[in-house]
Amino acid sequence: MGTFCELEKRGDIFFLTLTGEGDNDQHGLNPDAIEAVKAALEKAKAEATRGSVLITTARGKFFSNGFDLAWAQAAGGSATEFKERLLKMVECFRFVVAELMSFPMPTIAAVNGHAAAAGFALAMYHDYVLMRGDRGSVMYMSELDIGMTFPDYFTALMRSKLGAGNRSTLRDVMLRATKLKAEDGVKLGIVESAHDGVEAAVEAAVRLAEELGGWKWDGEVYGEIRKSLYPEICGALGLSSRAVYSPRRV
Repeated sequence: MGTFCELEKRGDIFFLTLTGEGDNDQHGLNPDAIEAVKAALEKAKAEATRGSVLITTARGKFFSNGFDLAWAQAAGGSATEFKERLLKMVECFRFVVAELMSFPMPTIAAVNGHAAAAGFALAMYHDYVLMRGDRGSVMYMSELDIGMTFPDYFTALMRSKLGAGNRSTLRDVMLRATKLKAEDGVKLGIVESAHDGVEAAVEAAVRLAEELGGWKWDGEVYGEIRKSLYPEICGALGLSSRAVYSPRRV
């Protein structure tokens, strides 16, 4: 998994932590970083049992500042090469979020700091988002400010999770690049709870994970129900849902 992230298992809970070692303290999602996250998810998936839950968080000021534009610009200054590198990140990241949409366990994002663009999307692709509410941490779709359109699977995510009942907010997030604080997210129903500090957010995520894991749901059934809940997202990602029957013995 390299140095971008770490995966740790404590009891039934998997902790995926974006470490940002080296010069990637904003947890930029370049191809190597995306591959590291994907490898961590695959490892957790392979080791999953009934009662498993995933918590994703990060160290430092940022949860993730989105796609690594510095890596894209390192192509040498060519606009064509920059676009090709950007599209590569968009396509690589598609596989990570597709994994999260079909993941065989509940998923929780404990957002420790700023989450922008693909970082915002990464948090939102989890089932539950808990957020640090102090120090001005925000969630922010920065594509308009950067100067790029939204990948289709980002738009589907925003429409599915933010659009229902919040059309004006969806407009402002996508067409005004409005920044959402933790309390804004709670009011909109996209953030489960806001906390005074990252430690409190992670502790609350653990309590939620213990509650969810205690039900010992079948992971395959859980993943398929999640996919059926968000047909627009799954359509953009090319995922199909299927019927699974795995009753518990009584």
